[in-house]
Amino acid sequence: MNPSGYPSENVPLQGGYEGFHGQPGVSTVVNFTTVDINTEPPKDHIIWSLCCLLYSNPFCLGLAAFIFSIKARDRKVVGDMVGARQHGSTARCLNIWATVLVSSFFVISFIIIIIITVKAARTIQTISNNRG
Repeated sequence: MNPSGYPSENVPLQGGYEGFHGQPGVSTVVNFTTVDINTEPPKDHIIWSLCCLLYSNPFCLGLAAFIFSIKARDRKVVGDMVGARQHGSTARCLNIWATVLVSSFFVISFIIIIIITVKAARTIQTISNNRG
């Protein structure tokens, strides 16, 4: 039953196909869809760039990453996926560098503070042993 009043687009097979034991055959239509990896929208890494800009901005890498993230987002809105991927990739690279540099700085600073604290404690202990 077609509620719109238009004829159905289904057309029965002519000169039918008979399957096993003289029964009419049933046809099955299978639609295959391919997944293209390029259909995934490019990432602009805007949140990571914003964190690098606000919390870790060595050599202005966070600022540069934030600018490239904005450019990637703009390119994505316009529909230039290739340009968006390039700017997003540049933002990602700058974010990685900024994160590695700041993380290295904190680890090295932490190690230096521990070394200075241990040396100061040893110096205070030797001074107190020599006086007493």
